[in-house]
Amino acid sequence: MAASTHTVTNQAPPLVAYDVFRADQALVEAVERHLDPALLDEARDELSGLGRRAGSAQVQEWGFQANENPPKLRTHDRYGNRIDEVEFHPAWHRLMGQGVAAGLTAAWARPGGHVRRAAAFVVWTQVEAGTGCPMSMTHAAVPALRTDPALAAEWEPRLTSMVYDRDLRPAARKAGAIFGMGMTEKQGGSDVRTNTTSAQPLAEEGTYALTGHKWFCSAPMSDGFLVLAQAAPSKNGKGGLTCFLVPRVLEDGTRNVFRIQRLKDKLGNRSNASSEVEFDGTWARRVGDEGRGVRTIIEMVAATRLDCVLGSASLMRQAVAQAIHHCDHREAFGGRLVDKPLMRNVLADLALESEAATTLALRLAAAYDDGSEQERAFLRLAVPAAKYWVTKRCTPLVTEASECLGGNGYVEESGMPRLLRESPLNSIWEGAGNVQALDVLRALQREPETLNAYLQEVGRARGADHRLDSAIKNLLTELADLEGIEARARRLTERIALVLQGALLVQYAPPEVADAFCASRLGGDWGAAFGTLPHSLDLAAMVERARPVS
Repeated sequence: MAASTHTVTNQAPPLVAYDVFRADQALVEAVERHLDPALLDEARDELSGLGRRAGSAQVQEWGFQANENPPKLRTHDRYGNRIDEVEFHPAWHRLMGQGVAAGLTAAWARPGGHVRRAAAFVVWTQVEAGTGCPMSMTHAAVPALRTDPALAAEWEPRLTSMVYDRDLRPAARKAGAIFGMGMTEKQGGSDVRTNTTSAQPLAEEGTYALTGHKWFCSAPMSDGFLVLAQAAPSKNGKGGLTCFLVPRVLEDGTRNVFRIQRLKDKLGNRSNASSEVEFDGTWARRVGDEGRGVRTIIEMVAATRLDCVLGSASLMRQAVAQAIHHCDHREAFGGRLVDKPLMRNVLADLALESEAATTLALRLAAAYDDGSEQERAFLRLAVPAAKYWVTKRCTPLVTEASECLGGNGYVEESGMPRLLRESPLNSIWEGAGNVQALDVLRALQREPETLNAYLQEVGRARGADHRLDSAIKNLLTELADLEGIEARARRLTERIALVLQGALLVQYAPPEVADAFCASRLGGDWGAAFGTLPHSLDLAAMVERARPVS
């Protein structure tokens, strides 16, 4: 009898049919820690329902379909009329619809909204990260619009709606709206004050005609966009860099001038459309005062930077879940991979990094819900520090997690290459590493209350671990030495983020997790790669805690 060559053994089954939220103990505990007890039951039910959808085979297939069928630009219709439309695969719209319905754009309109939204963001973007961008910008536009009460009254109910309406028509006739953003230009990049897009005042007070080119404009099928342009002085303003709201469709139903020149061919995030657009007499409404564009839009930038942290935490968690799941089912050299001491060290180290990212991200979301001056000062320093560090840890973590799957992790079907291509984005988006480090310096130098708020936060954990105490002391010494501080800005920002993560884990994580973090990240008992934790730690408990399916 001929031997069969097609019997499949020793392969891990797909990680499907599980609750992405409930399986993430660090995330569940963060929600329970930061949310009002009166909201917990409802929030847990919502997040668990979202988690089951995210873990279903059907929704995971939507993620693959959206990624494998990137958006297409249609500049003209069959008759030669300019239409400037982007076509998305139906799976993209399904993912967007469920994400909006789950409250990913509704934080400002719900009690405990930012913690609930942050947890939902971490859960849902594990399916496909490309839908996170438009939902992030829609969420983040609200604080910028609130600088103009009339605009906020008109647009905020649309942006915080839990209904996704994909049709291009006047926003006033829609059940919900999506927002995009356009700040950077070819010659400016992060230095937005050098932007050359011009804004000429029109007869109606507060309206302008924009002319210029935006080098990056994500989600170009959105209903409205916040953009920066150089305003010519009007009768009630001094001109200068100003924030504007550009509607995609005007109130009378005609299309605003919004010429999409091309879609970017990106490394990852391929299901999301990022574009170059031209304004040529494009109608816009001013948001905030003339000449105060950066100040007006800065709250939007801060909110999207927090979403970069959340997005990286999401990618990390999915990579760790896949790695542990694979090693739990794969056998080699007489036993399961997950039980091998060296592999267990790698998995524990990855799980530790993921939990530290999630814990920090949810703490920042809770500060938004609090809204006090103390918490706002804390966010001013903590958000750029977290954005700098967490997003930079994402790529090496996903790379190591892929290696846990061996050759299987290098194959598209595993989903790991998609995570890897996505992993650098959050570090680049909304200001790359140097921008974040310099922003930390500005906060320290110009707003001393931010350091006070940060020190009060980490001070709550003082005395709980000698390695954390030593790290706080060393950080204070470094902060006292301002000589050549710009050249040391990355090092300083890294230490600020690590000390904050350590303080949070010492207070809230299980002892084995806090001990491992303080020993490795703060105490220096760690190598230059993942899998170099001290062997005396309780590594098995850390891996078990991060296991996605029991």
